[in-house]
Order: sequence, then structure tokens, then C-alpha cells
Amino acid sequence: MTISSMKNLFGAASALVLLAGVAHGQTAPKMEMATPIPSSIVTPESVDTRIGKLNFFDGFPDDATSEKIYDNLDFMRGVDAFLNAMPGASVEAMRVGLASQGADNNQTILIFENLMDSHSLFLTGNTESIYNLMWLDTKAGPLVIETPPNILGMIDNHWFEYVGDVGNAGPDKGKGGKYLLLPPGHEGEIPEGYHVLRTSTYGNLFFWRGFLENGSTTTAVENTRKFAKVYPLSEADNPPPMKLINVSGREFNTIHANNFHFYEEVNDIVQYEPNDAYHPEVLGQLAAIGIVKGKAFAPDERMKKILTEAVAVGNATARTITFKTRMKDAYYYPNSAWFTGFVGGSYEFLLQPGVRYLEARVLFHYYATGITPAMAIKRVGIGSQYAGATTDKDGKPFDGGKTYKIHLPPNIPAKEFWSFVAYDNQTRSMLQTDRQFPSIGSDKKDIVINADSSVDVWFGPTAPKGHEANWVQTVPGKGWNVLLRLYGPLESWFDKTWKPGEFEPVE
Repeated sequence: MTISSMKNLFGAASALVLLAGVAHGQTAPKMEMATPIPSSIVTPESVDTRIGKLNFFDGFPDDATSEKIYDNLDFMRGVDAFLNAMPGASVEAMRVGLASQGADNNQTILIFENLMDSHSLFLTGNTESIYNLMWLDTKAGPLVIETPPNILGMIDNHWFEYVGDVGNAGPDKGKGGKYLLLPPGHEGEIPEGYHVLRTSTYGNLFFWRGFLENGSTTTAVENTRKFAKVYPLSEADNPPPMKLINVSGREFNTIHANNFHFYEEVNDIVQYEPNDAYHPEVLGQLAAIGIVKGKAFAPDERMKKILTEAVAVGNATARTITFKTRMKDAYYYPNSAWFTGFVGGSYEFLLQPGVRYLEARVLFHYYATGITPAMAIKRVGIGSQYAGATTDKDGKPFDGGKTYKIHLPPNIPAKEFWSFVAYDNQTRSMLQTDRQFPSIGSDKKDIVINADSSVDVWFGPTAPKGHEANWVQTVPGKGWNVLLRLYGPLESWFDKTWKPGEFEPVE
């Protein structure tokens, strides 16, 4: 043994003796190089916390503390994963739902030829426009997209980030156009004659809305049949045929899970998409709970138990943020129940440049579908605006067994149309009642409009006598919420010189 190694061994042995003495209650000897230590950097021997008492020997955690800390860390990662990866899970659930109806390739369109009703489960869908939905996969290369005239459409990537608008709010300005969707990392030559869109994921959600004409869906449906096309750029000279499937009235789900299956949905995205398609921190949170590209997601019994609790708390958190938000700037007016889905006015949910408004993002993605600046920014007469309400004028949640009245003042600021749609609090999908459409709006032929152009609407389990035409049915024993839609919103909406009334309980 060398002199150096003997010194190291002696030093280690001396340190063990010293530690043993301190561990048995002895005071550590004062050393010559000792200096005052700020109390702010010292960890006490025990700390009482919400996860229990944490014990340390001179800053070193004991076994029980280490176990608590790692259980809590895995739990926090699980909750964060729910809140931060939820946008992707929502799109993945949409992909699975569309595939269940046959839209699992680039040439199939699901179209609600007879409008969407409450049979199918979609986050806050509407009953007044003709939905067309596709799943676009660019893994094999660029896709050409030909769009019909007079639509509102958008493409969002697999993580539910904005790719581009088409139609009335897009560069074709509602005339119909040709777009080229380029896959992640595309470096090839880009031909002329297209509106070019770039996506960071292979999978993308593409949907657009056509509009009723005199209460009929015919024109919008025929425009889809005639003009809507998607095909590989490599097959532009001989495009494959399109297939349309009418899914009006069909029962299928497009909403992400709120149990352990949520993490499996997210894992499917991670396995399919490139890592650089999403934020490293969120992918790091997912990796911390076992969701890593190229590896099987197979949590052991301990981790699965923790994640099952984490998803329950994550879901409860998202639900509370959505239905009982503490964000004061979510509300359109003081002391009002009406809130916006784009808190802060940013479709990217930015509190300020470079700073994400996390609760705002959670609220939107738990409640709604479709990311586009057209729904968040001021565009008078173009696109759409939305206001949601989950409570009455007194801040009490809507009760499906009670009747409520709401007044819309004169000159409702909608160039195209306005509507109310009632939604089930549990599913955030259309409320399932005895009526096909849980909604009412300006396109309803028998709606009663007051002489001054104002409108009164009732929500309740039975129609108030004399107001049957202006009634939306609710279900006793069920909670509900509502969206006011304004298509072609006018200036008085943006400057707030017009505001909707509050929901008044009717005795």
C-alpha cells in the first residue's frame, strides 16, 4: 500500500468516526477554517410538510424521507405531464376517433352532412356549421391540399400547435386554394403555385366548417365533394380519389382519457413523432415517468399506482381551472360569468413574449378544440368569437333541473349568425337531451325576435309556456355549461359596447 493510499484510508476512517460521534448526539468539533453559515442555506434536522415529516442528518435525507420525496416527485411529474401534454392527448384522441370511422388515410373526409348532434363526443362542437375532418400524415412526404370556397378551416399538429389557416381566415380568403403541407425537416425543392405550410409533426388534424344557406347544408356539402382534395405532391399528376363518409348521427368518441389510459395516449404520440416536435421540458417530464421514444412504456406496480393518482389530480386541476377559474382576466366583463377560451388574447397562450400562461392553456385545451389566431385576435366581420359560461349571475353552477332566462340586447354583433349550444359538464360535449340539437340561434326559423332586435332565451328541463320556440332543454340531475358563438363578429363585440346578459334563475 502506498503512503498516499494509506493517508486516504486513514482520512476516511477518521471521518466515519467523527460522523458516528455526531450521529450519537455529540456536537461536531469546531474546526479552524469554520466561518459563519447563513441559516437560509441550512436544512433543519426535520421539516413538517404536506407530504409528512422529512428528516435529515446534517442535510442528508434518511431512508423514509427519500422514499417520500421520490414518490412525490414522480407524482408531480405525472400531474405536470397531464397538464402540459394534454393538448397532444386531445389530438391523439381525435385521431383515434376519426380512424374508428374510417378516416385513417389522407384521402378520407368525415363530413357531418346533416350537422353534428349530441350522439358523437366532441369537445364543444356546434350544431350550426358543416364539419369536415381529416387526419393528415406527412411521413411519406409533402401533401397537396385543395380547399373549397367559403369555409373556416385550420391545420393543427399532433401536439395541438397551430400550423395554418385555410379558407375565409386563410391566404385564399375564402375563394378556395392550393396548399402544400411540408413534413418535419423537409429540405427538398418547393414548387410554385401553393400556399406553403410547415408542420413539426408527421400527423396533423385538418378540419373545416362550411355554412348553412337558408337553413340547408346542400351547398357546403357539394363544395366539399367538388373541391376538397388531398394527395401526395409526388402524385400531383394523377391524384388518388377522395372518399367522403357522412358521420351525422354516429356514436363515437374523440375526447382524451382522464384515467391512466391518458399516459398511453401520450406515449403513442411520443413514439410516432420526432422528439424535436415538442418542448424538451415536457418531453423530460414524460421521460421521468417512463414515456421515452424508442422504449416501451411499462410502469411497475408502484409507478402505475402513483400515475393513477396523478392523472386523477391532474384531471381535477384542469376541470377546476376550466369551470371555476381564478384567472380574473379570463372574464370579459366585471362581475360577469362570461369568459374567453383565449385568456390574454393569445392563441399561443403567452402572458408576455416568451412567457407561457399555463392556466390559460389548460383552460382552453380541456374545454375546446382547434388552435388558430383567427379565434383569438380581432378580425371584424371575419372568423368567429366565443364566450363561455358555467354559472348563473350569482356564480352558482347551472342546475339541469332549474330554469334560466338570458337576454341578448338589440343589435347582436354577428354578421353571419349567432348561437347558444349547451354542453354536458362531464364530457364537455353537446348535452344529450330529448332533442337532437341542444342549441338555439339566429338560423332557427321559428325563433322569436323582439321588436327592438333583442332576443330572450330560456334554458330548463321543460319549455316555459309561450316560449317554446326560444327554449333549450336541460336534464334534471346534470350540470351543464354554454357557449355563445358569434360568426362574423362586429366591432361592438370587440369594443364591448354590446354585452350579453347574465343567466337569471326563473322561479
